[in-house]
Amino acid sequence: MALDIENMAASSTTHKYSVILPTYNERSNLPIIVWLLARTFTQDSLAWEVIIVDDNSPDGTQDIALQLQNVYGPDKIILKPRAGKLGLGTAYIHGLNFCTGDFVIIMDADFSHHPKFIPEFIKLQRAYDLDIVTGTRYRSKPSPPLPPSLGRSSVMSPGGVHGWDLKRKLVSPDTVLNPGVSDLTGSFRLYRLPVLKHIITLTQSRGYVFQMEMMVRARALGYTVGEIPITFVDRIFGESKLGADEIVSYAKGVWGFSSSAWSRIQTETRIK
Repeated sequence: MALDIENMAASSTTHKYSVILPTYNERSNLPIIVWLLARTFTQDSLAWEVIIVDDNSPDGTQDIALQLQNVYGPDKIILKPRAGKLGLGTAYIHGLNFCTGDFVIIMDADFSHHPKFIPEFIKLQRAYDLDIVTGTRYRSKPSPPLPPSLGRSSVMSPGGVHGWDLKRKLVSPDTVLNPGVSDLTGSFRLYRLPVLKHIITLTQSRGYVFQMEMMVRARALGYTVGEIPITFVDRIFGESKLGADEIVSYAKGVWGFSSSAWSRIQTETRIK
């Protein structure tokens, strides 16, 4: 695919990036992650908004979100709460209803995903006109490679994880499926808005298996996917949302969603 590097800088004002942040008990994390997002987008002269989908947090997360609206403006911080914990996949579906950007970024609010990598996602997307860019903990270089004309990134480093215990490693079996993406279970991604809307309507899984099926379906549908190495850091404040019951559910989902499921999705896609 030919690269249109000359027009990449000029296109920075033609796109808007909507960040969907699902939250539950993120009172301590939310102000900092929003500040980092605002700084990242402002430094790169990018149009942006953050849609906060809060599942009725008892710690006052929504109060913080309202204060952030006063700081950044209601056009930048959009609070769209729900009645309770209804699942990650439905949080994205809910947030999509309020996105006004043509690209959507999904990420965690607990610093597992640092906004400093977002400009690299955008560079790779523009260089190859990709449908999806996903962060990967398992590659040392972008795939496909960033063109030399874009320069070497100051934040690029081999992908990896910090702060994971054994249970977290056990539920990240990305080698079970092989649709050509190294990090199926990652949840730091950039999508074209229509692409995300298409895939999400087909995805059947719930909970933490949701991300994996999304990527498998994207590849089966023929969407183009790039990968940027990221460093994943376990949450700084608060407790992990991945409890014992969810660990068991996730593990069952992963191993149930085996290569036979991958073949079934490919067949379904061809029939449609």
